Amino acid sequence: MSSPASIKGHPIHAMLVAFPIGLWGFSLVADLVYRSGLGGPSWATVAYYTLAGGIVGALLAAVPGLIDLISIRDARVKNIGLVHMTINLVVVALYATNLYIRHAEGYAASTGVALSALGIALLCASGWLGGSMVYRHGVAVDTHGKPLEHGR
Repeated sequence: MSSPASIKGHPIHAMLVAFPIGLWGFSLVADLVYRSGLGGPSWATVAYYTLAGGIVGALLAAVPGLIDLISIRDARVKNIGLVHMTINLVVVALYATNLYIRHAEGYAASTGVALSALGIALLCASGWLGGSMVYRHGVAVDTHGKPLEHGR
């Protein structure tokens, strides 16, 4: 089933999810560089702004993701999609809370590092489910009229 939210057959959700994942991952790296003493306060600032950019990217990626989710007909796959979406909404809320705490307490708030690590762990779980939908169930895969090969 190809994605209804696509550009010339390329799913938009898949194009956009790289941004929040990369920004949030780098936010945690910047936090760790700052906390380790290897970098100065600018690393805490970088962590703050990449965290904020990840929130924006996630919200943009959510729109085509929701369009894709609505188009899923298989109940089992749709349930996987709903869990994937729920985890992602929790992650966005977690990072929004993280951003608020850092804004209120300073960019280098120690609570923020723990929240970022938890967010990355949840993203891994969500990514596993997203990968399952694509690679096992063919969601947003355009087979050009050919059936998917399972069990390779």
